Amino acid sequence: MRVAAGLIVAGSLAVSMLASGTAWAQAQRTAAAAPAPAAPAAQPAAQQQPPRPPCMNPDALGVGRTVEIDTTGGPGFGFEHFKELDFLRDHEVVLTFDDGPWPENTPAVLKALADQCTTGIFFSIGKHATYYPEILKQVYNAGHTIGTHTWSHATLTNKKLTEDQRKEEIEKGISAMKWALGGVSPAPFFRFPALQHPPEIVTYLGTRNIGIFSCDLDSFDFKARNAQQVIDVTFKKLDKLGKGIILMHDFHKHTAEALPELLRRLKAEGYKVVAMRAKAPVQSLPQYDEELLKDAKLPTVSQRPVSSVVTTVSE
Repeated sequence: MRVAAGLIVAGSLAVSMLASGTAWAQAQRTAAAAPAPAAPAAQPAAQQQPPRPPCMNPDALGVGRTVEIDTTGGPGFGFEHFKELDFLRDHEVVLTFDDGPWPENTPAVLKALADQCTTGIFFSIGKHATYYPEILKQVYNAGHTIGTHTWSHATLTNKKLTEDQRKEEIEKGISAMKWALGGVSPAPFFRFPALQHPPEIVTYLGTRNIGIFSCDLDSFDFKARNAQQVIDVTFKKLDKLGKGIILMHDFHKHTAEALPELLRRLKAEGYKVVAMRAKAPVQSLPQYDEELLKDAKLPTVSQRPVSSVVTTVSE
């Protein structure tokens, strides 16, 4: 993209790649002229991701390797839009899920991943995170990476939105994720709704050091009539590409229903899952943290679980 983006394979040597596409070179020139948004000067320290639970399934798909992403300058991933960072090897995939957290479907996706001892990136919507913070915490505590997907899933290419409103969609989404996780910041990974990337917001994300995710193949699970169609579309594209970042939705029932068989087939056909972790978490901006609490009227005190507040003493 606009600057070098580092990918460090866990337990291995650092791999550096310089992104030099024409569109991103133009974005770099724009970013150089634009003032960076106000933010605390100190950079966030690397945050320890909860470890994945021990694998009890000897035939599980598992995780082939883990890579650490330096998001300085806003690197882009996924060949649908970004051609520079080709880091996946043959028969490697990254599993990504949009639009959660959501009751029933997200927990079912988590169970399927846990049964196969594997992992993914969850690009969650800010409003959904405030609706179901306990489900988002389940995602995080299971060792998955959490990115963001705007506050309300607004299409940021909509010309009716001002530039400030577009930035608010991004920043409020980040603040919502931090609130839902009890103060834990998500990864600096962002996916545009409908994969529509307005250039000025791409530039803005670069100034915020937030990596941008497109995909290599879309499962089109949101169009699927049943679980089998999700599987068929995904593997038709995988057979052609041989690897890639797969876009799915933990919001959708058919995805949750398809995932157990989809993961088993990945294992059977020799695919390996790559886990992507951020070198450091994203820094939310205080003004949006405050705006989130005020506008959404979210609680600002105890977030204790129900079991610690309500106890059945007789029945």
